[in-house]
Amino acid sequence: MKKDLLRINDLTKEEILDILDLGQQLKYETKHSIEHPILKGKTLGMIFEKSSTRTRVSFEVGMLQLGGNALFLSSRDIQMGRGEPISDTARVLSRYLDGIMIRTFFQKDVENLAKYATVPIINGLTDDEHPCQVLADLLTIREYKKKLNGLKVCFIGDSNNMVNSLIFASIKVGMHITVASPEGFTPKDEIIKEARETEKQCEGSLQIVNSPQKAAVDADVLITDVWVSMGQEEEALERNNVFKEFQINDEIMKLAKEDAIVLHCLPAHREEEITAEIFEKHADEIFEEAENRLHVQKAILVKLMSEK
Repeated sequence: MKKDLLRINDLTKEEILDILDLGQQLKYETKHSIEHPILKGKTLGMIFEKSSTRTRVSFEVGMLQLGGNALFLSSRDIQMGRGEPISDTARVLSRYLDGIMIRTFFQKDVENLAKYATVPIINGLTDDEHPCQVLADLLTIREYKKKLNGLKVCFIGDSNNMVNSLIFASIKVGMHITVASPEGFTPKDEIIKEARETEKQCEGSLQIVNSPQKAAVDADVLITDVWVSMGQEEEALERNNVFKEFQINDEIMKLAKEDAIVLHCLPAHREEEITAEIFEKHADEIFEEAENRLHVQKAILVKLMSEK
């Protein structure tokens, strides 16, 4: 039976840790020029309805390093962008490819692609979820903190797709996450409800506040993202005004633990969600996080595609 990666909460704690462990191993082998052509002869189709620097390059390079091939497909390149049902695209591409990564708007489109495809589907991003990014975040946190269980994580900013995936990932691995967002920009009720159910089975926890200062107290990890995501450009002025107090800056960092790290999934808008000073002070962590997209995604590809 094929496996997909559609949402973080579909993974068990053990599956998350397995991906991180394999990603760490592949990272070591890459750094030491040890070849690992595990997916030799296999092809990944990459559907992009939303553009991205890191997602495209990391998946494409990852497949090449694994001995396979990657095929870029924009909405202009396939009939799905011109009205063909997702079900038909899924069944056709399944006959050509060994796996499909899709970066798109609607979570239901990814779910439908997985329903009709006979090859593994990887969610490269939707408006609701960003599982690959959050797995890279976990790997980075573990590298710097040498553990995950028991850490205090705080996210400051808009409760977007990053936050949705981060909430479930944190709870699953035993971290305690506090999300600080303005009124009206906190996680959706259905996310909170699902998170409370997940808490019952895991060691981690979720707290939601409207104060970035409260969230940052004694934090081991601080995470942020842009205030204006792709597709929200018309709301930029309003959002910048609403979020102006939700910035990771020197005052916020003074409330966190002295050895706290800062992560940002990029691209970063300096002097908006994070000051240039704090960004540069924590640039090593942030760009290690970006690199880890490559290694974690290679682990995902191996886990999903090596058995087909």
